[in-house]
Amino acid sequence: MIKIGNIELGNFPLLLAPMEDVSDPPFRAVCKQNGADLMYTEFISSEGLIRNAAKSVKKLDIFDYERPIGIQIFGSDIDSMRESAIVSAAAEPDLIDINYGCPVKNVACRGAGAALLRDIPKMVAITAEIVKAVNLPVTVKTRLGWDDSTKNITEVAERLQDIGIKALSIHGRTRVQMYKGQADWTLIREVKQNPRIHIPIFGNGDVDSPQKALQMKNEFGVDGIMIGRASIGYPWIFNEIKHYLKTGAMPPPPSVAERVAVCKKHLDFSLKWKNEVLGILEMRRHYANYFKGFPEFKPFRMKLVTSNNINEIYNTLNEIIAHYDVQEQITTV
Repeated sequence: MIKIGNIELGNFPLLLAPMEDVSDPPFRAVCKQNGADLMYTEFISSEGLIRNAAKSVKKLDIFDYERPIGIQIFGSDIDSMRESAIVSAAAEPDLIDINYGCPVKNVACRGAGAALLRDIPKMVAITAEIVKAVNLPVTVKTRLGWDDSTKNITEVAERLQDIGIKALSIHGRTRVQMYKGQADWTLIREVKQNPRIHIPIFGNGDVDSPQKALQMKNEFGVDGIMIGRASIGYPWIFNEIKHYLKTGAMPPPPSVAERVAVCKKHLDFSLKWKNEVLGILEMRRHYANYFKGFPEFKPFRMKLVTSNNINEIYNTLNEIIAHYDVQEQITTV
C-alpha cells in the first residue's frame, strides 16, 4: 500500500498531473470518475494567493468527491510561499504540493518553478518553511535538473526528504528540454533505488498508453505514475492502465456515445463552476481532444468552437453520436 502521510493510495496509484488551464474542477471530475487515484489543482501563484487575486483564489475550489486532492503552489519568495501554503491549507485539501518543475518562461524567469533547481539551498529553505507552517503532508513535483550538466535530482530528493516532504514526483526531463525529446526515467529509477529514500517516488513523462505504464512500472520500479498530457480529452487512460496492469489485456476503447457522454459531463460542470459564458468559452479547447482521430470532424469542431448557444452545442454533440455511431457499426460488421 502506497501512502502519503496517512493518505492510502493503493498499490500502484495513478496521479493526475497539475496542468495550467487544464486540470480545473470540471476536468478533474471526469478524471476521477475514470480512475485517477490522486489529483492536483492547477498550480497557483503564491503572490496571487496572498494578495487575494480572484483568479488564484478561484483555483482553491475543491470538492469532496475529488479526494484525495492536493493544492499545488509556486513562487520564489520564501515568506510568500509560506503564507500561501497557510492560505491553501485553510481550503482543506488532503496535501500541499510545491511546484519546482514548471519550465515556462514567465514562471522560471521569475525564479519560481524549475528555476529553483539552480538554487537548491533556497528550494530547501522554502520547503522547510512550508512543512513547518502546515499540518498537512507536503509533496513536491520537480524535474531532473536545470540542464544536462546539472541533473541534481538525487541530491534534491535526499535533501527534501530530510526536511519532511512525504512524496516526490519527478518529470524525466530537464528544464532546458521543456517538453521536447524523450523523457529519461533512468535517474528516476536511481532515486527510487537509493537506500536513503523511503518516501514514495512517482514517475512522470511520456506515459501515454497502458503498455507504456507497465513498462515504466517494471523497468524503473516507481511507486506510481503521474499522467498529464495523455489524459487531456482521454480521461479513460487511468482505468485502461489499471485494467491492463491487472489482466494484461486492453479494454475496449470508449464508444462514440461514451466519448460524448463524458464530454457532456465535462461541459455541464464547466457551466456550473464558471458560469455559462466562461464555461462555453473554456470548454472549446477540449473538443478536438475528445474526438481526436475522428475522420472529417472539422465541421463538427467548427460548430462546437463558434457557438455561444448551449442548446446548439448539445445538439451538435448529439449529431456526433448519430453521425459516427453509424460509421462505428459499419466498421465492426
